Amino acid sequence: MRRTIFLLVFLLGFIVSAQHTISGTFSPAKDYSWLIAYRLKPGTQNYIVDTSIDKGEFVLKIPAKAKPGMYRLVYAVPQEEFYFDVIYTGKEDVVLTFTTEEGVSFTSSEENKVFNAYFRDINAAERQLINFYSNNKTDVSEFQEITKKYRYVQKSYKNKSKELVANEFIEANKPYIPSKYESIQGYVTHKKENYFNELNFSNPVLQASGFLTDKITNYVFTALPLAQMTQGETEKAMQDNLITIDTQLQGVSDNYRFHLFYTIWTQASASSFNRLSDFVYVSYLKDLATKTDNQEIIDKIDIHNRLRMGAIAPDINWTKEGTHAKLSSLNGAEKYILVFWSSTCSHCLKELPALHKTLEKNSEIKVIAVGLENDTLSWEKEAAKLPGFEHAIALGKWESEYAKLYDIHATPSYFILDSDKHIIAKPENDKEVVEFLKK
Repeated sequence: MRRTIFLLVFLLGFIVSAQHTISGTFSPAKDYSWLIAYRLKPGTQNYIVDTSIDKGEFVLKIPAKAKPGMYRLVYAVPQEEFYFDVIYTGKEDVVLTFTTEEGVSFTSSEENKVFNAYFRDINAAERQLINFYSNNKTDVSEFQEITKKYRYVQKSYKNKSKELVANEFIEANKPYIPSKYESIQGYVTHKKENYFNELNFSNPVLQASGFLTDKITNYVFTALPLAQMTQGETEKAMQDNLITIDTQLQGVSDNYRFHLFYTIWTQASASSFNRLSDFVYVSYLKDLATKTDNQEIIDKIDIHNRLRMGAIAPDINWTKEGTHAKLSSLNGAEKYILVFWSSTCSHCLKELPALHKTLEKNSEIKVIAVGLENDTLSWEKEAAKLPGFEHAIALGKWESEYAKLYDIHATPSYFILDSDKHIIAKPENDKEVVEFLKK
């Protein structure tokens, strides 16, 4: 019996000792209230634990059964913007400090201190070389001194991290460093040629982190010719980079490839590189979505593409005094305003009459008000109060054809179109509509 009790105590002690924490402070304290920890996996992430941030302090008690890996700590929404990553090994506590101005730093955790210090120092060494070229310097001795220091940083951290998880990232990040003096054109060419030398795209440690994704997106968007280029030429160069990436990804799982291409599509769309985002979508994402059962994301992309700035607004049909009319056939105005509203929406019943009054003498603006309704009774009554607008009705409200076509989830919702019906603005309210029209 004593032996059984001893074993239970021993095992309990082992379990307790295996549970570690990620703790620290956030500053300014008033700006932060909650923290969520996810464990990254190739192309996805799993929830682990969350906690409150109390007066700027927090403690995440990582479950003993939680696997080691790269953990993503999310501190605000949208989650894809407000986060930082931490190496969690299950062998040490992690203590950190996060400030709005400086980001994250670590006061305890050999893994994370080495990881952060490496990227800080290697980036500083690279900046020295970039500054040398930017200042049009040609002194060979200075060049050799800079590259010598650059090599030393890489080698010293490689040796320092030999027993650490961080070593995987340090070796994979080994940069191209010229062995002798070369022009900036030569450096840029050789850097691009050697970019993938140390990267193993199938490495599960790299896949389960933001590192590999960042390396790939950096190549697509920044490994460009030095010459001045138009946006079209820039996007073509990025497409060529993307094709190179695709060849490097042969043998990598479809799930991870989908994750990478979706990340690239997201960045291209946010930067208004529409030709590039369309290329990613048509050439890679649509097919990968079928293979990986990601149709929901493809549906979101379809919505984005048809409603993005510069797109021709999807057509809308209505009947006026017995005559069929449609958006695409309207003419004679410099701008068109689409407003999706409802006769039972209190905000709409305030904003639309105000907008009607403001625009009633402006013949260069035409307004098409699309009522999202369950029936025609109240709509007919309220629409009659706005005789200067064209009126269409979409029965079925949120499930109606036009609510889905224009991805409407709240009323009123506004779109401003140019004379050719291209979408040029999406104001939040009637005041923003008027302000935009004044420009």
